[in-house]
Amino acid sequence: MPSSPPPSARAYTPVVTYALIAVCCLVFVTSPASGLGATAGGEQELLAAQQAYFERWGVVPAELVSGDPRALLTPVTALFVHGSWLHLLGNMLFLYVFGAMVEERMGRLPYTLFYLVVGSLALVGYALVHADSVQTLVGASGAISGVLGAFLFLFPGARVTSLFPFLLFLPLRFPAWMVLVFWFTLQWVAAWQDANGPGVAYLAHLVGFSLGFLYAWVVFRRPDTVAAPAPATEGECQP
Repeated sequence: MPSSPPPSARAYTPVVTYALIAVCCLVFVTSPASGLGATAGGEQELLAAQQAYFERWGVVPAELVSGDPRALLTPVTALFVHGSWLHLLGNMLFLYVFGAMVEERMGRLPYTLFYLVVGSLALVGYALVHADSVQTLVGASGAISGVLGAFLFLFPGARVTSLFPFLLFLPLRFPAWMVLVFWFTLQWVAAWQDANGPGVAYLAHLVGFSLGFLYAWVVFRRPDTVAAPAPATEGECQP
């Protein structure tokens, strides 16, 4: 699981990253998905409330592709909706580890727009491929995948401490490019095997990651904007 990177030599507060995390957490704990709200009808009532909540704020590919006006904003609203505590915590940990340095490099306003646009396009991309699906998509994974893609281009040499199950969870340090390319490969394999519409939208992860990397390459590849070597990033990532 990810953990916090060390502070950089120059103090910087990633306000946007912290705000995104705070909003996602607040939305979740006040939603039926958290299971914290009292429900007079018991478990069935709660499940019905959760389903209605996801359908209202999440992306339903068939509705979005059909041009249903009610679905046009759902690629944005879905970025702040999560289906479970594990879903929320996993996404927020990755955003916390990788978002701060990307925000600092891009600047707060461009980073905010980047997060929202890339995240929305990742969900739209998934919807276009699965145009007949009525399975609701929620979560910030597409946007965070975009952050990972940008991080790969901007800070490929940053060191990331990772835990890999097949290495007995030994904490080993690798360059960020190695960890993120491995993560991307896992998403590719999972998406290929789940072509009929998975419970996890791996294709949205691939789209978000690719767009994030492409954006960083286009904007920061000029000689006067190439990122300086990054300090070592201490994080634990379980791809």
